[in-house]
Amino acid sequence: MNVVVVESPAKAKTINKYLGNEYTVLASFGHVRDLPAKDGSVLPDEDFEMKWEVDTASNKRLKDITEALKGADSLILATDPDREGEAISWHVLEVLNKKKALKDKKVSRVVFNAITKKSVLDAMANPREIDTPLVDAYLARRALDYLVGFNLSPVLWRKLPGARSAGRVQSVALRLVCDRESEIERFNSEEYWQISAELKTPRGEGFTARLTAHDGEKMTKMSVTNGDLAENIKDMLEGASFVADSVEAKPTRRNPSPPFTTSTLQQAASSKLGFNASRTMQVAQKLYEGIDIGGETVGLITYMRTDGVQMAPEAIEEAGAAITARFGERYCPEKPRLYTTKAKNAQEAHEAVRPTGFERAPDDIKRYLDADQLKLYDLIWKRATASQMASAEIERTTVDITATKDGKTAGLRATGSVVRFDGFIAAYTDAKEDGEQSDGDDDDDARLPEINAKEALAKDKINATQHFTEPPPRYSEASLIKKMEELGIGRPSTYASTLATLRDREYVTIDKRRLTPEPKGRLVIAFLENFFNRYVEFGFTADLEEKLDRISAGELAWKDVLREFWTEFHAHIDDTKELRVTQVLDALNEALAPLVFPVREDGSNPRICPTCGTGNLSLKLGKYGAFVGCSNYPDCSFTRQLSNDQNAEGDAALSNEPKDLGKDPYTEEPITLRTGRFGPYVQRGEGKEAKRSSLPKGWAVDSIDHEKALALLSLPRDVGQHPESGKMISAGLGRYGPFVLHDGTYANLESVEEVFSIGLNRAVTVIAEKVAKGPGRGRGTPAALKALGEHPDGGPVTVRDGKYGPYVNWAKINATLPKDKVPTEVTLEEALEMITAKAAASGKKTKAPAKKAAKPKAKAKPKAKAKKPAAAKAKKD
Repeated sequence: MNVVVVESPAKAKTINKYLGNEYTVLASFGHVRDLPAKDGSVLPDEDFEMKWEVDTASNKRLKDITEALKGADSLILATDPDREGEAISWHVLEVLNKKKALKDKKVSRVVFNAITKKSVLDAMANPREIDTPLVDAYLARRALDYLVGFNLSPVLWRKLPGARSAGRVQSVALRLVCDRESEIERFNSEEYWQISAELKTPRGEGFTARLTAHDGEKMTKMSVTNGDLAENIKDMLEGASFVADSVEAKPTRRNPSPPFTTSTLQQAASSKLGFNASRTMQVAQKLYEGIDIGGETVGLITYMRTDGVQMAPEAIEEAGAAITARFGERYCPEKPRLYTTKAKNAQEAHEAVRPTGFERAPDDIKRYLDADQLKLYDLIWKRATASQMASAEIERTTVDITATKDGKTAGLRATGSVVRFDGFIAAYTDAKEDGEQSDGDDDDDARLPEINAKEALAKDKINATQHFTEPPPRYSEASLIKKMEELGIGRPSTYASTLATLRDREYVTIDKRRLTPEPKGRLVIAFLENFFNRYVEFGFTADLEEKLDRISAGELAWKDVLREFWTEFHAHIDDTKELRVTQVLDALNEALAPLVFPVREDGSNPRICPTCGTGNLSLKLGKYGAFVGCSNYPDCSFTRQLSNDQNAEGDAALSNEPKDLGKDPYTEEPITLRTGRFGPYVQRGEGKEAKRSSLPKGWAVDSIDHEKALALLSLPRDVGQHPESGKMISAGLGRYGPFVLHDGTYANLESVEEVFSIGLNRAVTVIAEKVAKGPGRGRGTPAALKALGEHPDGGPVTVRDGKYGPYVNWAKINATLPKDKVPTEVTLEEALEMITAKAAASGKKTKAPAKKAAKPKAKAKPKAKAKKPAAAKAKKD
């Protein structure tokens, strides 16, 4: 008997069918160990010792593997063929060795690029040992990410309240997004005019030519900068005679693109299918792990995390056969096409993403796939097939034309192309990269009529159209991934998670597929660029990635790389302890002036307080982040929230005088629209008893009327009694967005609007789905950043990072840290003082948590007791 370990249960199920009864295939469910999310998991002073932790779920998986090994002859580690897969195998092996579960059993490592019977059996016949350099590269990367995150984030907490965290690759990706926003803010639009002539051949066939010269001067896109000049040229052309000076037709060949890598797959799926990076990888994972095709489970694509652009020789042969059968022999090139990667710092050499069988055309298997799977498989199959097809043969024609009037001349040019043989285009055409802009000058794809040199052309119409230059577009996920790949930042397996982290930490938002940095994100980058510039430099990050790749190639020692990085980084962290908050604010005011002090319509100084007229506006740091305030505080209470779409005048007016929206029809209390430190809100009544409701995300201030304000102030609203429990279901808005609540169970709704319209049947369904799914990830108690020790009354005291910043925790008491306190530097004595003060202020009893040692009394009760904390936690959430 042989025990085979893979990552996922779906993969295990498929492989088990291929290997038969002599093998037991078990899933590790991804990584079995990780660094605990607390200080001290990587110890630079102890030669970078790393303290790994196995969670409860992984303990069960490892126990299953250990039990299976008792009657087995060998252990075969068959995790994914990349750095992460190698690391998972290493972790499993390390744990099993510590458990002494292997003894004299044979251990081997196998890799396969596709989950097909042939690939799996071939891999089993060619085992190897764990690739140590690849594991070393993983360890170096994991240690670097940990050291940056757990040393740089506390600096942000101390100097920039409200900031969540900073990561090694994440921060550089965020810088790209923020730099583009700064470009857009600095951009000054310029006027230009395009002049074209609609002409006809003597045979009456029309086409368009654009101005290229006038009165002996060459004309570019930006040459005509005002309407007067445009009108003069147009008048000249209106009465001119036109002759085709020359006609040049050049045959060209267009070659296909290589098959997909991870990043190009994500880019194409975004441009053609509208998939974000995470969705693309989730669907690709299912196609890779296996789909039931008529009773047989088979992996439909090769491994989807790769920088490689080459295909195996047998795959190229299969593609050639499929091309001949489907398109004909002419569509096959004279010899197979071979590709080499152009990506900077490309990592392990795996095959490109391709179908495992070219004979499985999308149309033939679409009945076995869901909509997303079919779309992505179709894209992968067509791109891989096209990569081995003949070049497209295109004839490009350029016609130069002279216009003459009263001794004045102008030059025009018409261009077009004709596809003489479509070649690979018959299978796949590349989309314009997401984010690319057209200036409207490119008519290469237009087809020209037959035009002969020296023949006269008739004028049909002269056009002079005004245009303005546009700022560079904001990044989409696809164009950001492309840019990161060009710069050598990050790796294919990290792109999706990096972008997800930026969204989850509310550093960026995505609207119409465009990434817009949130003020919080821009503050973080401005801080890092001013005080940690080296660590958000593109070149520095790319060089570090190159060193990690050299580690995986066995060319560098991983701890040498860590030592070199840590010496300088740690010294830089220490230097910031002397950094004053005023220095930070001065730097941020300067770096983010367009965001913090937007131009006013009346042209007045945007840094003068609009309320008192004498104070200077500046960024202020509060418990929940940054806002704009007046230097004359507390005499002047003007504040303004940072916002991407803020209007300084509108915000000022709103903060000075609440906008009257009418009266409550039942209480006759006034309803007003106001703004404060935390943004705009509606209010009913006056004073401390007034009811208030913040505007939901996405609701514009100018869209709020009496009806919308009443709807917000009516929340939470009763939806109806649950048919089974009889308890009321309510709907409302909370810190995590719109929700329905029943008996302590919260379930998120898809949109804010649904809060006001959801009925009883829909609410019951949503709650049932939430209960079936179980507790959401990340909604429980945050992981401890630092364990401080035992409370005198029993129970651990820890430092944790919550949604609103770091705090100390004991039992059910949470005490927020002062903004000038570094979370990882809190002592047990300080924590006990804060907990005691918090308990006294809130009236909570400082009672120690129940100890689990009371189990022997009865077997039934401890089980019931164990559920209480979880229920309490759910209620709290």
